[in-house]
Amino acid sequence: MDNSKNQKHPCFSASAAQHYARIHLPVAMHCNINCNYCNRRYDCLNESRPGVTSAIISPAEALRRYQYHKQRLSNLSVVGIAGPGDALADWEETSQTIRLIRKYDPEVILCLSTNGLKLPSMADDIVKLGVSHVTVTVNALNPETGAKIYRYVNYQGKRYTGNSGADLLLYNQLEGIRLLVSSGIMVKVNTVMIPGINDHEIRAVVQKMSELGVYITNIMPFIPVRGSVFEKLSPTDRHKLDTIRSTCQTEMLQLLHCRQCRADAVGMLTEPKCNIQTDSKAV
Repeated sequence: MDNSKNQKHPCFSASAAQHYARIHLPVAMHCNINCNYCNRRYDCLNESRPGVTSAIISPAEALRRYQYHKQRLSNLSVVGIAGPGDALADWEETSQTIRLIRKYDPEVILCLSTNGLKLPSMADDIVKLGVSHVTVTVNALNPETGAKIYRYVNYQGKRYTGNSGADLLLYNQLEGIRLLVSSGIMVKVNTVMIPGINDHEIRAVVQKMSELGVYITNIMPFIPVRGSVFEKLSPTDRHKLDTIRSTCQTEMLQLLHCRQCRADAVGMLTEPKCNIQTDSKAV
């Protein structure tokens, strides 16, 4: 695996995070699963977390936003599509945005985030578009655990719930990751550590990702979100998070500098206000 691809990607390399900026373009509105910890919000400047954006923008607006920031940030090296829904669930908008950005800037690193449900059928399309980095969120290996996390999974016109939905999602995640890795895509796996729900199988998830050839895993703290099913759960204990991260470092590389960015984030991860896109001139 060519690790040189990560030298300018701040979300895959702690060293790159000290020198390079990234931009998230919020073009993917829809999602094909419903997570109990999630509440996607639009027109919101008061929260910094995944699933939040000040607005949904079109591919043309995304290009203008990138051009605006590229002129002002000489170290802007990565374009990511991380929602606020799922990049593959809104593939027309995602792929059109990527084509526009690639035509304007052939050298920029292209990155996607997804829950992985549509990965098996879309891995080839991702490769053909020139995307080099993909982040997949995998929260469980056990369908019983997954059923506690996902309210439903919408796939090929049918809604799945409970163990069947979780099992389908996991199968597609693992198969999709295998296809991406075999195609030379750099894969990062995010796992949200939810107290009392999946914290007992975090290490098993990491071990499986190591077996699949995933480059790095990112164990993320759970953030209680108002309006979500899990809003009353306690946040992840920091000591327990640090302990499991340390344990999992013996299995494979761990990402320790994640900022749990908004879907419209721009700037360097080291900047205090890098997460909020507020300049209307950028669209």
